[in-house]
Amino acid sequence: MIMPRPTAAQLAYGSCTVIFSTLAMLLLSQTSSGVGIAVIAVSALLLGLLVAMTVPMPKRPRVVVVRKPARTEREQAEEPVLTQS
Repeated sequence: MIMPRPTAAQLAYGSCTVIFSTLAMLLLSQTSSGVGIAVIAVSALLLGLLVAMTVPMPKRPRVVVVRKPARTEREQAEEPVLTQS
C-alpha cells in the first residue's frame, strides 16, 4: 500500500498548530520543570499530527473503465463474412 505524501496545507496547519499550542500551553501552565515542558512538547506534537491528518486530501481523478457489452447472437449473425477468393 502506497502511503500518500503530505500536502503543503497539511504541513503548514500541523506546524502552526505545534508552535502555537506549545506557546499557549507553556504560557498558561507557567511550568518550569523539565518534565512539564516535555509533556507539553509531546502533547503539542500529537495535536499537530492530529490536525495535519484531518486536513482533507486533494481528490484524485477517478479512472473509469468502460466495457462494451457483449455482442448478441443477432449482431454476430448480421455481421458480413469476408471471404477470400
